[in-house]
Amino acid sequence: MLKLSPKLLLTVLLLCSIYNAFGRTITDSTKNATAQADTTKKSSFKIGADYISNNVFMGRTGPVTTPIISPDAKYAFKFGLYVSGTLDYLPDNKTHKIDGGDIAAGYDFDINDDFSGEVSYTKMFYNVNSTQIGSSVSSIFNANFDYDIADIITPSISLDYDINKQGIDNDGFINFGISHDFIFGEILGNKDFLLISPTVAVNAGTQNFYDAYLTKKVFKSAKRTATQNALITKFEQSVNEFNLLDYEFSIPVEYKAGPFIFQFTPTYAIVENEFKSAAVAKALGVADKPAVFYFTTGISLKF
Repeated sequence: MLKLSPKLLLTVLLLCSIYNAFGRTITDSTKNATAQADTTKKSSFKIGADYISNNVFMGRTGPVTTPIISPDAKYAFKFGLYVSGTLDYLPDNKTHKIDGGDIAAGYDFDINDDFSGEVSYTKMFYNVNSTQIGSSVSSIFNANFDYDIADIITPSISLDYDINKQGIDNDGFINFGISHDFIFGEILGNKDFLLISPTVAVNAGTQNFYDAYLTKKVFKSAKRTATQNALITKFEQSVNEFNLLDYEFSIPVEYKAGPFIFQFTPTYAIVENEFKSAAVAKALGVADKPAVFYFTTGISLKF
């Protein structure tokens, strides 16, 4: 049975209060830039590659920094349906093999001019020796919604149900976010624009994926002491509880010029409910990071 922590409920109330307190007047130039960014929907093909400075999943990281290079492609139909695919290559991996990837299908839709949503299904693939935090995940069902309020603030919610590999219980996640878009047009040309979206988000959910990472990756071939076994057993008693996982502060930046899209997103995640205490993490011999900073940057072409 899922249990909601008081801290999680407090976080939801905090986000609501931020929403009520946040406000900004939109200038005419910003409105004009937004109008330039909004185009009639049409079928499109997008191809590119991202560099992720570290493998981070729900605030959880491995014992060493693991950068990832991810080439990707996406075809979107004008009525909202899309298909996409991604590959994960670990440049620091001595085997120099593809470590994972995914194939996804989804549907983007607009309920009205301000309210939009998306539903998707993603099939994950991982190398049998992958050390990525989420390598136990087999499939992901996602639904997310956002509501743009007077071009001032955009609250959002995302729901994930992750099906893990056989023998591992499934996970559920919820993400609450609040963002605001700053749009600047005609930076270097008549039709280019710069989008900056400061975002505050919180992730909550279960931790079966992390239990699988510890028991099947970190300690796969290592001999555990009786103390470590006892600590892992205690940790496993709470992995099905629905708890706060991390707070995330990010500033996505995107620059579009013609078919080219450049993006950079720095993220600072404050980790919650990992092992309950630093002493437990130390006894297990894994990293205990109260916070982690990482970034994603990439370039793509959209036709």
